[in-house]
Amino acid sequence: MLVSQILKFKADESVITALPSCSVADAAKVLSERRIGTLIISRDGQVADGIISERDIVRQLGRAGAACLSESVTSIMTSKLVTCTRDMRADEVLAQMTEGRFRHMPVLQDGVLVGMITLGDVVKARLSELAMEKDALEGMIRGH
Repeated sequence: MLVSQILKFKADESVITALPSCSVADAAKVLSERRIGTLIISRDGQVADGIISERDIVRQLGRAGAACLSESVTSIMTSKLVTCTRDMRADEVLAQMTEGRFRHMPVLQDGVLVGMITLGDVVKARLSELAMEKDALEGMIRGH
């Protein structure tokens, strides 16, 4: 299955972004309110400058205490993003996520942010593929 197909099946294809000037506290509030795990940091909503996750915030709280909440998200965001394109296969994305130990990957098309794919999205797609393969094999065995 391709990333483009996975994006079509998502209930909400929008990508939530925050400005680099956003505070860690404001980012945490958005994550909580939207019930999401990551925010793309972007100056213009088109180019992904970085990504910040719930884990990033918790780790920084553990290191620096509550004072980090007033810092800019740029102080703790990941700026070396691993991204994918719509034409990548889900198993390629899954391998990158597993190797890099992260759960969210921005989808870019010609350098422009077009979506976000999560580990859960990829696993759901793969389970769907496996169910279809199982049904096809059972049909072949039964002679249908």
